Amino acid sequence: MLWGSMTTFHKDMSITAALEAHPGARGVFERHGMSCCLCLGANSESVEAGAIMHSVSVDEIVEELNQLDKETP
Repeated sequence: MLWGSMTTFHKDMSITAALEAHPGARGVFERHGMSCCLCLGANSESVEAGAIMHSVSVDEIVEELNQLDKETP
């Protein structure tokens, strides 16, 4: 999916797919201490796996990601 179309983020999508879906996704991950854009596993790791590795709530991350399209004018 490309930015500009309504994206529904979910815990099973790859981190790379989330980063490609919206430019604001990087900020969401970074606010939670996840430097996903630098991680070699971002292509194969799901959002959930990354959240577990960093001891953060996957539900909170997915909720914030899904708010991105609502915040973008």
